Amino acid sequence: MPLLNNALEIQQEATQWRRHLHQIPELQYDVFETAKFISEKLKSLGCDDVVTGIGRSGVVAIIHGKNGAGPTIGLRADMDALPIVEATGLPYASKTVGKMHACGHDGHSSMLLGAAKHLSETRNFSGSVALIFQPAEEGGAGAKAMIDDGLMERFNISRVFGMHNLPGLALGAFAACDGPIMAAADKFEIAITGRGGHAALPHQTLDPILAGSQLVTALQSIVSRNTDPLASLVISVTQFHAGDAFNIIPQTAKIAGTVRTLQADMRDTAERRIKETAAGVAQAASGFASPPKRPAPTIRYRRPSQRRRDCAIRSRDRSSPAPPLKSSLIRSGSEPLAAGHPSGTESLPSAPGWRGPCPATTGRG
Repeated sequence: MPLLNNALEIQQEATQWRRHLHQIPELQYDVFETAKFISEKLKSLGCDDVVTGIGRSGVVAIIHGKNGAGPTIGLRADMDALPIVEATGLPYASKTVGKMHACGHDGHSSMLLGAAKHLSETRNFSGSVALIFQPAEEGGAGAKAMIDDGLMERFNISRVFGMHNLPGLALGAFAACDGPIMAAADKFEIAITGRGGHAALPHQTLDPILAGSQLVTALQSIVSRNTDPLASLVISVTQFHAGDAFNIIPQTAKIAGTVRTLQADMRDTAERRIKETAAGVAQAASGFASPPKRPAPTIRYRRPSQRRRDCAIRSRDRSSPAPPLKSSLIRSGSEPLAAGHPSGTESLPSAPGWRGPCPATTGRG
């Protein structure tokens, strides 16, 4: 598919925007410098309206088309970075120690700014476009905050489109599939309270480390023995904290992790079985599983009248490898695009997809 000359002209400018944003990473809702840069850029590009402070620190810009009335379509990007120390050595590396744009949100925001430049200059469409710059994608429910702040109603947005970079996808390629494409991400914490004592006298203790070790193993049976082999469920224990001394059995232990699901009923099953498993193991030590948070899975909207297709991939390079299988496009990572909506993206028209990244060797990113 040929690229618009206008888009090619924007590329160098968008690269500079990305490199600037990469140097000023900010976390969660505290993306004030990022939002300021984006809002000022949107105004300079000629957007009809630029609104800040949506969902605390989100930015929305409106561009009206020149071809008459029509729906308002949302295009969304995220702005926040991750609490990671950057060690790339790049000339445009993060200037803030302990913060880094390691998930590509600087690129997402720059691409949407590029779209703003093209759309504001051409306006060759009906209706309006709402450019949505979301804070707190990394676990902060920033999409929900913007929606709760009246995003959809205030700007009369009928549907939302977004995309995420995908390392490994061919340069210049775009991919999508029907149904869920990214998972709901739930968190769990289990506190085990036993009875501490000297390690030389284990019979006088209720060992929370032993109980926790048994629980970590037992949790994996939920996937292997309580889940349809054709369904999708991930339960990963990522934290196990207990004790401070080499010769003391501690009083308590803490286990935490994440659950990733693509179907609502599987989420319910996982939550129920984690609690039941923890309660069973806790016969020798007291344990409690905190209720996991329930953001919505990201689902690509498809009208019932549309012809069903397994997956679609578009590339500017016709010689690109064959389209990937649908299973390779569905990821257990979580990306609340239009989501965080109380009823989930199941009820909100949205279309997330993947974009092939530019490798570092091209000098384009």
